[in-house]
Amino acid sequence: MDFDIENYCNQKLDEMLGDPLLVDVNQDTTIEEVNALTGLEYGQAMSLTICRADGDSYSVIVNLNATVLDLKNAIQRYVTLQMQRSNDSRKVNWKYVWKSYWLSFNRQKLQDDKKVLKEYGINNHDEIIFIKRLRAK
Repeated sequence: MDFDIENYCNQKLDEMLGDPLLVDVNQDTTIEEVNALTGLEYGQAMSLTICRADGDSYSVIVNLNATVLDLKNAIQRYVTLQMQRSNDSRKVNWKYVWKSYWLSFNRQKLQDDKKVLKEYGINNHDEIIFIKRLRAK
């Protein structure tokens, strides 16, 4: 008999989402999102507001010891998941996005992907902004 871990996880997730305490959680939530929300609840993660250049904003959750690269990956996962949920068939060229925009906090460009967000002074509920990269001439 084969054990299907993905099916088992989805079944357990469905059971959890049936709990009245989780009524405010989206029914098509992924395991990764539940883990992030749990980490946030237990103080192991932080929620950051991402402000795009077009004025749109959204929240992503990253671990307390997350790096700039972890933040970029969280942004990519969030945007991709939102596009899937809205049946948007467009694809985002993330290589282009990261070449064209910096992430910025308190007028500091988050340039080093390996640097921990705390080293920039970033804490729970802080705001990260996309800013256009200017080409050097």
